[in-house]
Amino acid sequence: MKKRNSLIVIIGGLLVIIFAFWLCAFQVRTTEVAVVTTFGKATHPISAPGLYFKWPPPIQRVYKFDQRIQSSEFENKFREDLTADNNPLLTSVYIGWRINQPDLFLQRFPNGIPEVESRLADLLSTTKSAVVGKHPLSDFVSANAGGSKFGAIEDEILAAVQAQLANNNYGIKIEFLGFKKIGLPEATTEKVFARMTSERNVLISRAQHEGEAAASNIRSGADLRASKILSAAQGEALRIQGQGEAEASKYLAAFQQNPQLASFLFRLDALQDSLKEKSTLIFDQQTEPFTLFKGAVTNLPSK
Repeated sequence: MKKRNSLIVIIGGLLVIIFAFWLCAFQVRTTEVAVVTTFGKATHPISAPGLYFKWPPPIQRVYKFDQRIQSSEFENKFREDLTADNNPLLTSVYIGWRINQPDLFLQRFPNGIPEVESRLADLLSTTKSAVVGKHPLSDFVSANAGGSKFGAIEDEILAAVQAQLANNNYGIKIEFLGFKKIGLPEATTEKVFARMTSERNVLISRAQHEGEAAASNIRSGADLRASKILSAAQGEALRIQGQGEAEASKYLAAFQQNPQLASFLFRLDALQDSLKEKSTLIFDQQTEPFTLFKGAVTNLPSK
């Protein structure tokens, strides 16, 4: 009987320990953040995963939240905002946010995710309208490469929303933000197309002007180079012609002093031209330049 009572006491003690451990111990996973409240007041935020202990309820309670990025798409239907140049612009945006301060989040949003998404939708709508109103329509729709400024405008909206979240102690952080859709009313679309056509015509006119100017420069350069080459060639021809005339004048003076020598040389040159290749000649000694052979044939040795 005594042993039986001891066993019952041991089992009862183990059950008490297990029950106390179940009431006082809790685990925070890697995907979670938690906050411990003492008599309903947030006293101990937890952002690192692990095993923790607390006092049992109603002294302390634990609230856990998913700290992974929550993706929300607001304004599934286009919302119309006015640009700086008074053109209506239809936009919708998306954001990614997460809880980074669970104690503040619990105080501001006791009803959880639906409440924070409603608050974010209102805040984002007001901020987006204010930022869109600072930019002309050309910052959103432009025919020029790199003319739109989507990235800069998205960063501007993100910075403004982050500042308001920090000022209001929401306990959340926006990780990314962007335009999901951008559209234009029909009347604005016609204006945009007309302006894009005008911008394209300006680009075409500029390209044509630049092309004509480049072609003119190329033609001018080619004409200048051709003129220089022709001038140099003419100068060289005149120089060679002058040298030839100078040399010819020397020979002319010698030939004038000795006409027989000149006649002999001319006939000799003509004979050399006729004998440039192997040939058999049948000629009349009375015909120039073969008169040079007069006497040469009669003086050949007889067989």
